Amino acid sequence: MQFKTVTTSVLEIAYYEHGSPTGWPVLLLHGFPYDIHVYDEVVPLLTAHGARVIVPYTRGYGPTRFLSPSTIRSGQEAALGSDVIALMDALNIGKAVLAGFDWGGLATWVVASLWPERVAGAVGYEVVERARQGKSFAPAFEYVMWYQHLFQSERGKDCLSRNRRELCHMLLKQWSPTWSFSDSFFEETVKSFDNPDFVDVVLHFYRHAFL
Repeated sequence: MQFKTVTTSVLEIAYYEHGSPTGWPVLLLHGFPYDIHVYDEVVPLLTAHGARVIVPYTRGYGPTRFLSPSTIRSGQEAALGSDVIALMDALNIGKAVLAGFDWGGLATWVVASLWPERVAGAVGYEVVERARQGKSFAPAFEYVMWYQHLFQSERGKDCLSRNRRELCHMLLKQWSPTWSFSDSFFEETVKSFDNPDFVDVVLHFYRHAFL
């Protein structure tokens, strides 16, 4: 395992690389409110089969940083997908297997849709249908999206800014009630939320989706 960074036109992307540098490339992409540690148990399974595994910190998380203070802290899925391509270019990876969930799943599908020649395999979600976001879902689904509604307001910004630890812990428990993640896992993960752009990127992601 090696910690590395690469510089793109917008970001200094921090990532960990595992396995042989000549192995078949795999990028594992995380979402909110997780970070690279969610793949700790996945990486050994892939490297055991000869994979070169790249696990980057998404924009707004961990040591990944914007190069310019004037750059919009965009969380659009198109920006997330572009970051993946920029990372692959910087590492001279022509084609890779992409796998992700939540934001990482959306980024995977953006790349698969716009740059299919760069994808050897994909595990992810469909892109957000923004027009559909203007209409309500079933009440039970709206209920579990409470945090996305909260993030539309300045009250939500204040809550995420001041209580990101408690809020993200609550979301992890709500989404995965049978997952007994350890305190050490959460303590390692929550460090990524101290990124100075975390709040702005998270809010932009959810506000853009609701427009």
